[in-house]
Amino acid sequence: MKIKPLEIKGAYLIELNEFKDDRGSFARQFCKKELAQYGIDFDIKQCNLSKNYKVGVLRGMHYQKEPYPEIKMVSCFKGAIYDVLVDIRKDSPTYLKWTGIELTESNNSSLYIPSGVAHGFQTLKDDSVVYYQLSEFFMPEYYSGVRWDDPAFGIKWPECSNRIISERDKNYELWK
Repeated sequence: MKIKPLEIKGAYLIELNEFKDDRGSFARQFCKKELAQYGIDFDIKQCNLSKNYKVGVLRGMHYQKEPYPEIKMVSCFKGAIYDVLVDIRKDSPTYLKWTGIELTESNNSSLYIPSGVAHGFQTLKDDSVVYYQLSEFFMPEYYSGVRWDDPAFGIKWPECSNRIISERDKNYELWK
């Protein structure tokens, strides 16, 4: 695994070392020991799959509030997504900054997203499948989000003529 810090404090791009032969390929997707070398202590409590049927599906920007904030590790197992992080930690040196990374089934990369960072993605291909590893159980009463198009962040999403967004995600309040 190659672990590279991103612009958002505490966020990392994790590139997998893929081993190939005539049978196929193999890559270690998670290693607690290797992550610990970067000060990452990630205890997985839940794993989720998000199947997205069309190009232009936009999910986000989500996070879970105290006292149950969640750390995420996100990978794209099929298709391609543009994955976005927004730092909403008021005490962070990267507060209100965002970064976007393309995750695909072939680039063997994952994102480590610290708690207090909102997360979302837009699909770039039909039938994209996103895999989440989470440090906390889903707690609906603490689940929240920010607007994907909030001017406070200025996220530059990929062009899309037919963006598909849930009513909940469309209607989050603007950041205060």
